[in-house]
Amino acid sequence: MSFLSKTAQPSRLLVLNGNPARDTLCGAMAERIADVARKRGQTVRLVHLEDLDFDANLRQGYRARMDWEPDLAALADSLTWCDRLVIVHPLWWGSAPGKLKGLFDRLLMPGFGFEYVEGKAFPKPLLAGRKARVVMTSDTPTFFLKWVYGNGWVKVLRRQILGFCGFKDLKVKYFGPVRGAKPEALAKMVEDAAGILG
Repeated sequence: MSFLSKTAQPSRLLVLNGNPARDTLCGAMAERIADVARKRGQTVRLVHLEDLDFDANLRQGYRARMDWEPDLAALADSLTWCDRLVIVHPLWWGSAPGKLKGLFDRLLMPGFGFEYVEGKAFPKPLLAGRKARVVMTSDTPTFFLKWVYGNGWVKVLRRQILGFCGFKDLKVKYFGPVRGAKPEALAKMVEDAAGILG
């Protein structure tokens, strides 16, 4: 089944390049995914993490709310607007780049990503009804990520970040090893990344 809507109403797709630099393989993949989706008639918003100006440090934890900077408020609007989300990012130290993790920390706060319900053991997800895909680049071979390292970051994304906030149907497409790949192999990765759209 296709990730994008095949009905008369196009999907509202948010593509986030989660690499803290734009001129990267992830940046090229995000641009290509957005371009292919637009050509299919989808409505697309493309955001590069590099362009977002915000404090990635949740300085008070959950004790006091930090006001969103204008770029975070705009991204929150896009996340509310979308019904499909694609995140493209490199795997660094088995997880997301620090600025991307900081984005999750700052953005997916109680009252936006989820809310506590008195008398309930689990919070209520506030971003339900949306689907997500992740495109991940790595220098580690995919079989090693899955069978030796146990795919830890994907489990966190699926269960404790995106899934926790209500996103469903999370699928991941892996590309690697990137280090040492020839230009033609990298170009093919960029083209193949759009396959995440289904």
